[in-house]
Amino acid sequence: MNHTDDNQPSNAARRVWLRNTAWAAGAAALGGAAFGLPGVRASADEALKPLKLSWNASAICTAPVPVAEKQGFFRKHGLQVELVNFAGSTDQLLEAIATGKSDAGVGMALRWIKPLEQGFDVKLTAGIHGGCMRLLATKASGIVDLQGLKGRTVGVSDMASPAKNFFAVTLKKIGVDPDNDVHWRQYPAPLLGEALKKGEVQAIADGDPTIWTLREGDHLQEVSNNLCGEYANRVCCVLGVRGSLIRKDRATAQALTQALLEATEWTANNPAQAAAIFAPNAPGANVEQLTEMLKSHTDHHHPVGEAFKKEIALYADDLKSVGVLNNGTNSDRFAARVFSDVLA
Repeated sequence: MNHTDDNQPSNAARRVWLRNTAWAAGAAALGGAAFGLPGVRASADEALKPLKLSWNASAICTAPVPVAEKQGFFRKHGLQVELVNFAGSTDQLLEAIATGKSDAGVGMALRWIKPLEQGFDVKLTAGIHGGCMRLLATKASGIVDLQGLKGRTVGVSDMASPAKNFFAVTLKKIGVDPDNDVHWRQYPAPLLGEALKKGEVQAIADGDPTIWTLREGDHLQEVSNNLCGEYANRVCCVLGVRGSLIRKDRATAQALTQALLEATEWTANNPAQAAAIFAPNAPGANVEQLTEMLKSHTDHHHPVGEAFKKEIALYADDLKSVGVLNNGTNSDRFAARVFSDVLA
């Protein structure tokens, strides 16, 4: 299936809509202050809608979040966003959003879909980008493709990590049983490289920036990533908004979604500047390294509408194939339930 062709009309329409609305929103939030009118900035601040957005500040794939704050995309769309760095479990995060402790969150589709199956009142409104998960091996291991993992041990940061789920799915698709043909071993993410060096595992899988810096620093071979084949045009990072916010204040959910889409496009067009903005959150990598990571991601691919809903359904199919989602779950109905087209 060619996802690029499917996405073109929706993405083109979205870009036109974003351009047409950007000036009006910007003028409303910023215009008067730009001319130095007394009191305009203060009154504009008072008019901003307060919102809490949860994110993982250590993951480079969330770079559009601080970009949206630093470059004024939130303010442009009438929002005063408080960023909450959430380090708990995904279930705790989605519960926090569903119960109003937070209003929205940015995270990985392959980590969120299983908890969403349980019925949290959180709706996915847009894809953010693709890329950022990698599977690495030493050059001496002889592992050059996923088939080479048969009978081997792979280190992951946790057994429900997006990388573990993703590579389990891709192994299944090439006829390798991820449960019986491959062994998985859990380590704290910073220790994955050491586990590989000690021979405790023969490959490691995780997300950027951790996995990217290990690849470069230890001269490892990238066996696979989540931009191969059919996944070249599939998002991995998504925006979820509290369902009650969408029902009661759709305009705010729309403004947040639009602001993050614009910030994501800006990130794609300005990777070095985006890397500099994100850099304080990644002390283990420098701006040049973060820039290269962002260039390897697909921040231009941030689907909404039917195109995004289709990608959610495809991921649901994938997770059913490896027993993460219940086999009786109807993927299309699931996608329709957890998705909200706030930009329509």
